Amino acid sequence: MTPIPTDWALHTTCIAADFVHRLFACHVGDRQPLASPPLALDVPTMLACRQLARVLADASQQLLEKPSVLMDSGGRIILWYLPDAISPWIQAEMEAATVGMGYLLKTSITSGQESNWRTFSGHFHMSDCRLLTPGCINIAPCWFQQGREPYGFPPAGGFTPERSALLALAALRMKLARWAMENELDGMYARLQLWASVFNCAAVMCNRQCPLHRDPRSTPEGFDVMTSVGHYCDGLMTLSNLGIQLRYNSGAMVGCSGHIVRHGVTFRGDRFVWAWFMRDSLHNFVGTPRSEYAKYKDVDWDVSVSA
Repeated sequence: MTPIPTDWALHTTCIAADFVHRLFACHVGDRQPLASPPLALDVPTMLACRQLARVLADASQQLLEKPSVLMDSGGRIILWYLPDAISPWIQAEMEAATVGMGYLLKTSITSGQESNWRTFSGHFHMSDCRLLTPGCINIAPCWFQQGREPYGFPPAGGFTPERSALLALAALRMKLARWAMENELDGMYARLQLWASVFNCAAVMCNRQCPLHRDPRSTPEGFDVMTSVGHYCDGLMTLSNLGIQLRYNSGAMVGCSGHIVRHGVTFRGDRFVWAWFMRDSLHNFVGTPRSEYAKYKDVDWDVSVSA
């Protein structure tokens, strides 16, 4: 894997991800003591990693009433359900950041039957505390500025390096960074440097009732990771083509293929979601292979079955 520069936000993300992986292995293998935290992580991030690893370990060994993982007959993982995976510290940070996006969220709302359902005003309601602003925005470094995704290949209106970061993989991201430096595109380089996620796109949704839908522009093999936070009750996620429902309280994370799994959410109160995903068109444009379907390794399967 291409090394990530230490002054990039993604460098810390990779350190945290490796820490979670080592903690997870300790939990499922019932090994003590647990992995030591890296010195590069601050205390709140370290505690958040510990909480996430514990919930992931619980999910690998429990049914849907608790943290759970759902697989098909071929061992491919279809769903991760992780209630209480997000630490209170991260929830507070997410809420403060979402409040700061108020103007962008407000201007995202559209009206009329021809509107995109994702931003249609009829699916949103005002905040009880008046701090959160209803709306839905997409975020990605150097993504097409108007928030629309044209189809096709350049020059017929498709993605171009000037409009899109094309962040399919970390290695590709580094190649693009070098390209931006060589072409003196300082703005693009700065945005790539600050983008901490391994996903190339994110969406922020505030106080939106979410009808049943799929996400056809996401990669089929990749997971959409949905994080739900707020002051609400009766949160319920329905996965209609799987025939199940999930209790979707604040602090929950759900990972599934939004391209394949039809999903929708209902709730009462103030709720916002940060969803992380991969745009399939970015992979196609740069000819980057998709990831494989997530599967249990044999050793993980043996531990889970024997637990």
